[in-house]
Amino acid sequence: MTDSKNIKHQKTGTITTNNQTNTKADTALDATRRGLLGGVGFGIAATALAACGGSNDASASDDKKAPAVIRKKRKLTMVTTWPKGLPGLYTAAERLAVRVKELTEGSLDISVFGAGELSPALQAFDDVASGAADMYHGAEYYWQSKSPAFSFFTAVPMGMTANEIMGWIDFGGGQKLWEELSNQYGVIAFQGANTGQQMGGWFRKEINTLDDFKGLKMRMPGLGGQVIRELGGSAETIAGGEIYQALQTGQIDATEWVGPWNDLALGFYQQAEYYYGPGFHEPGSSLACGMNLKVWESLTPIEQAAIRAACNEANHLSLGEFTYQNAMSLKTLTEEHAVKLRTFSPEVLTRMDEISKDVRSQAGSGGDLEKRIYESFESALAASSLWGNVADGPFLNSRSKRS
Repeated sequence: MTDSKNIKHQKTGTITTNNQTNTKADTALDATRRGLLGGVGFGIAATALAACGGSNDASASDDKKAPAVIRKKRKLTMVTTWPKGLPGLYTAAERLAVRVKELTEGSLDISVFGAGELSPALQAFDDVASGAADMYHGAEYYWQSKSPAFSFFTAVPMGMTANEIMGWIDFGGGQKLWEELSNQYGVIAFQGANTGQQMGGWFRKEINTLDDFKGLKMRMPGLGGQVIRELGGSAETIAGGEIYQALQTGQIDATEWVGPWNDLALGFYQQAEYYYGPGFHEPGSSLACGMNLKVWESLTPIEQAAIRAACNEANHLSLGEFTYQNAMSLKTLTEEHAVKLRTFSPEVLTRMDEISKDVRSQAGSGGDLEKRIYESFESALAASSLWGNVADGPFLNSRSKRS
């Protein structure tokens, strides 16, 4: 992994210009075509046309050329908490960047960097807040030392599934609370991917009883790590690209990461043969695209709309991608690598649930804003659980029995 101290940060929001000349008729026709991008690109073209005094009259003389249109272009840097090239996570950040460029017709050009290239994985938020980088793609619970409430916008133990957290953030007031929290640090953030249901982790030994957690050294960030500590183990926050070595050297005895797709790619099965589920700590992890607030406020409304749209698209595409790829990768792990699948016992899951409620409550007791985030989350969780118990739960149990 590259030493970030030896690499200079790129300047925030570098601006260049590009001249473009069209006839009035050509400009109008191009604007109509670009309207297929969902209105975002069309808005930029229409603004440019108005600025040069053009009209939509296709019968205008071809001999009369419109004045040159100067379209500002900005090069932005996005740092990530993911190993460069990691499927599903780093590639979600790349997908988002490509889509922003398409929707803005090149006016925003985002360069994506893996963990350690410009910023260490767990420093991404600070570098964006300070302006050393423009954007980040990562997991909000990595910033819980600033406020435990950040965890509610990634995942909390025995919390919401992917669909449920999307519902809360998009329709239940979560986004407004999230902005209130992140704005305090000079950042604005949006959902930018979701891994769906995660696995409980890789273990070198079987976990049969609660006593098996005593003295266990496990990689588990966020509030889930606090549950492991309450069970008698120790929990560490280790960046994804460093986990394999930590397992290999004995720094940790067990680790969670995401699910079969990513876990297969990082080779954890080579160091721990027991693969446990479910991921009590992350039942549906929402990942974030964050941006320096001053950079965000300097964008045009069209550019802001493009970023929101690209984040929303990347978020929803990733959930389907993870669902499918996890299924395919689980077959590979069990059929080709003889991984031993296990499920946490009812005794263990019951105790995890009890501890999780206390841990979530503690995270919401830090101040007025933390309390409001916690109360909003818990209210949405209760309603979602009621619906899930009526709909998803019985259906999945029935389908499992038939299978």
